[in-house]
Amino acid sequence: MSGRRLVARIYRELISGVVLALLTASCWWGWMAWDHIYHTDPATGTASGPYQAWQVIGCVVCLIGLGVFATVRLPWWLVLAIMPLSFTAAWSWTAANTDSTGLWGVGAVLVFTGMLAGTGLVTGLTTAVRSSRMRTG
Repeated sequence: MSGRRLVARIYRELISGVVLALLTASCWWGWMAWDHIYHTDPATGTASGPYQAWQVIGCVVCLIGLGVFATVRLPWWLVLAIMPLSFTAAWSWTAANTDSTGLWGVGAVLVFTGMLAGTGLVTGLTTAVRSSRMRTG
């Protein structure tokens, strides 16, 4: 690979990585960060929330789609590095500003671990499917 091509590839991956980080953080901001209200069932008095099932499902579906799309266009290891970090950073920003107990750090570790496992699964499956399709023609 010539020097110019290498520089162009690095530049393209850098820009794509920044866009991926912004889109990943946007999944948090768009689906869940705005909801802070807990809901109480009037019959049982049980509190739930603040997120509704449709918000979590929407966020996960967007993250899966974004992970597949990014893995097709970028190296899997770059996607695996960017998505968990950017989602956790967005989550942490919200959590740290609203938590008076200091336990948001524990939540951040759990969010990061879940994102790392989920992103690893998505990038692994996407890479495997792409490899098998390339071998079969």
